[in-house]
Amino acid sequence: MTSITAPRILLAEDDNSMRTYIERALTNAGYEVSSVDRGTEAVPMLENEHFDLLLSDIVMPEMDGIELAQRCAEVSPRTKVMFITGFAAVSLRASREQPHAKVLSKPFHLRDLVLEVERAFEDQQQASL
Repeated sequence: MTSITAPRILLAEDDNSMRTYIERALTNAGYEVSSVDRGTEAVPMLENEHFDLLLSDIVMPEMDGIELAQRCAEVSPRTKVMFITGFAAVSLRASREQPHAKVLSKPFHLRDLVLEVERAFEDQQQASL
């Protein structure tokens, strides 16, 4: 009997309350979530562990989410990327530099976030069939 493990999500968000809020919602939706408060902390995790999805804020200190996504593509190319941001101009830059990544603009409802994450994994399952 094979057990299906919950998809693993790496959350990179520098805002403590937002990070806690998102982590709780995704955990309640059945995902295994690891979270960090900066991109530089996420890179070694991507190098050493398997994650199905990188969910990253774009504007963070030390390393922004776009740079983090580029590093993710190098070290863990099968990991999907989704951005969250409160800045419309940054959202446009993310869409240009990471065209396959979904960009979710703040403020968003947690239900919408969970639906977008579910949709990302459904797309992944369709592709592997």
